[in-house]
Amino acid sequence: MCESSGVEVRAELAFSVGDLARTRFAVSPMWEVGPSMRLLRSGHEHPVHRPWAAQVRPRLAATGLDRGRLAELVPPSGYVPDFLNPAPAGPSPTFEEELAAIRAAPAGRVRAELDRLRDEQGGLGPGLNALYADVPRLLERVAEEIEAYWAVALAPYWGRIRAVLDADVFHRARQVAEHGAGRLLGELHSSVSWDDRALRLADRRAPLSRRAAGAGLLLIPSVFTGPVPFTRLAPPDPPQLAYPARGIGALWERPVPRNGGGALAPVLGRSRSLLLAELDSPATTTELARRTGLSTAGVSQCLTALRGAGLVSAHRAGRCVLYARTSVADALLTAASDGAPAS
Repeated sequence: MCESSGVEVRAELAFSVGDLARTRFAVSPMWEVGPSMRLLRSGHEHPVHRPWAAQVRPRLAATGLDRGRLAELVPPSGYVPDFLNPAPAGPSPTFEEELAAIRAAPAGRVRAELDRLRDEQGGLGPGLNALYADVPRLLERVAEEIEAYWAVALAPYWGRIRAVLDADVFHRARQVAEHGAGRLLGELHSSVSWDDRALRLADRRAPLSRRAAGAGLLLIPSVFTGPVPFTRLAPPDPPQLAYPARGIGALWERPVPRNGGGALAPVLGRSRSLLLAELDSPATTTELARRTGLSTAGVSQCLTALRGAGLVSAHRAGRCVLYARTSVADALLTAASDGAPAS
């Protein structure tokens, strides 16, 4: 994975008719893992992501994931090994499918990409030196860290993130239908331009070559990629271009009015509706008990019922379990708020 360098460079990726015909979109969970980890480690996150980072960074430190091999694989800037971003086979691979592809990465390829990371960073940390020496065994440890990071940092928020990504793809598909592929490629990002035969990326660290890139193009919206697009070239896979998705500005805003919880009390009961209203951000049973004044046992009982009804999801994060409101619950609260009498 490569990012912009801030140096005035202009890379160009030529397109044939066949390449244009093979251009497609994909929503990739792993394209949120690396960029979000980088954001957390940098300490200079975009203001939009501060609410998320404030919740996740302490969890990351508590689990030690900010000091593991995954953290070494995602330095604060520069190259990230390409095996962390396997080419999506379809439009929306699951996290489990992408993790399986990482586990299956050939040892020779992993070492070659670690060599590149060593050259760019001036060395490897102890965790990656150990990985280099024993890829078959320790790549599984990396996959376990990715799985743990996903549970702590992204799984509780995935419904909200996925809605933004799907909306972006829908908008871009409509652009193609109404104005053609040229408009789409020319409006992906201010650093990307199209001239009917080639895609140009301003300020890319390295040149682009169709021969070195593979056929077609995979366009991948991402909420954490930014402020510039990232690219991945690993033939025979098609080149990947991860770009900032539209609508990120509203990602962490309160999704539903809180008064919807009160309107649902006659149906769900006061405690359950109160807990749904409190789950604007994922929380543990203990946190919810402290915030609502309910007993821990009562909160646990209510969450079990809400989970069984598909209104709450549970995500293990180390020794804790984080509960998150589902999109079904968001819609229910919004409808209840819209129908509630004005106070």
